[in-house]
Amino acid sequence: MPFADELIGVPTARALAAAIQAAVPHAELTALHTAADAFGPLSLRERSDLLRDALLTDLPGDYDTFAGTIRAAAQGTLPFSGWLIWPVTSAIAAKSIDAGTAAAFDDGMRMLAELTPRLTSEFAIRPLLNHDLARAMPIVLGWTGSTDPAVRRLASEGTRPFLPWAIRVPGILADPTVTLPVLHALYRDDDEVVRRSVANHLNDLSRQQPELVVATATAWLAAPDANTAALVRHALRTLVKKDHQQALAQLGFHPAEVHVVGPVLDAEAVAFGGTIGFTVNIRNAGDVPARLAVDYVMHHQKANGSLTGKTFKLTTVTLAAGETVRLARSHSFRAITTRRYHPGVHALEVQVNGVAWGRAEFRLLPED
Repeated sequence: MPFADELIGVPTARALAAAIQAAVPHAELTALHTAADAFGPLSLRERSDLLRDALLTDLPGDYDTFAGTIRAAAQGTLPFSGWLIWPVTSAIAAKSIDAGTAAAFDDGMRMLAELTPRLTSEFAIRPLLNHDLARAMPIVLGWTGSTDPAVRRLASEGTRPFLPWAIRVPGILADPTVTLPVLHALYRDDDEVVRRSVANHLNDLSRQQPELVVATATAWLAAPDANTAALVRHALRTLVKKDHQQALAQLGFHPAEVHVVGPVLDAEAVAFGGTIGFTVNIRNAGDVPARLAVDYVMHHQKANGSLTGKTFKLTTVTLAAGETVRLARSHSFRAITTRRYHPGVHALEVQVNGVAWGRAEFRLLPED
């Protein structure tokens, strides 16, 4: 996640306060004007929530009054876009739910669609989905026909089962098919960003419903356009890494006769923050060409001494009968925010069309 002060910092808070002040000149907006003083070490989401709560505190009227103020700010001459939109859309969602009426709910959804081109409303829509999924989904499906690709993307991205940074929607997790009509409407979208969202959404579904995902991909490939194959490859990436044979077959990776030598490591130990290199030779031992998806699995040591594997893409290659390919790659152990490394024995193995070959162990040295 990017640093909070790079996205929602003091300038963001000041810009939001100025835009709202211009819309309601006589309001005091005490909470908004002082919110940045409390940013300190807060995370990005916490800063967004702080500004959301400041908005709700300073604009205590009913939903219609609040929505009118936000629309006035959006139509004003001061900047009203970028990361300040996240707390604004979150406040809209909270206010519309608190109103407790169908009219407020529908207008809240409408406002999220209006504002999503200015940043994204994908995080703010989640409380509304949780509040009334049955009412929200027909509205979301309607967005798939929007002329604005940002709104069409919101339909797919906002309803992803495992949207990063976002709260979960139990109703979608309980019934993944609820979002399929949205994906069916958008998988042939003209906009690449929308299609990428559809692929990521389908990939999310593969965590719980791999057979449903493969069936959906199969149906799409039966009526493809020029972009469908690429979309499906991206959507099935996790299933491919997990050796899901139906997914591999759907992408043209069938069981193959191969001879694998390796992986051969370039060291027995690697320093924390360093890299380890490896090579592998793969020969097509069959008598027909073989299309191969080659990955490698890095088995990291956990704090309790057990190993956990993470799969990385190596290459895709087609080998003629008897042909051999030599692959080389290095893997970094530099410090990153999404993984904590533990010293001790690690292991690396290669996968060819989902089948594991070889296993080479090495030691990760303690951090200095």
